[in-house]
Amino acid sequence: MLDLDLLPEEYAVCRLPAGSPLPASLSSGPDDKGVISVTWGPDELSVICASTRIPDGATVEAAWRCLRVVGPLDLALTGVLASLVGPLADARVNLVAFSTYDTDYLLVPQVRLTEAIDTLTAAGHRINP
Repeated sequence: MLDLDLLPEEYAVCRLPAGSPLPASLSSGPDDKGVISVTWGPDELSVICASTRIPDGATVEAAWRCLRVVGPLDLALTGVLASLVGPLADARVNLVAFSTYDTDYLLVPQVRLTEAIDTLTAAGHRINP
């Protein structure tokens, strides 16, 4: 059983062309509590961020909600994402997953949030609003 926090913001998954500089809209201040994930790949720059921080010129898929596994998690743990992704896949809830050093995150579509929470709760996980 895992504890997950439902983050309050709506999130977006964004794509910028390969080689794009880090967008200024993603710089944060000391009081910023939001989550941003930036991944450079050979074919793109992917950004996951609050919908209020979408970079200019990005291709955007919006209206996602973010669940954060309460951590920190030991990097030697196995099966954390599988215990979340498996039930959601069985319920046919699409998702985007990403990880940091301390924990794992899941994005689920806003329109499927209730179904995702019900599915994860039925699988034994606890969701903190």
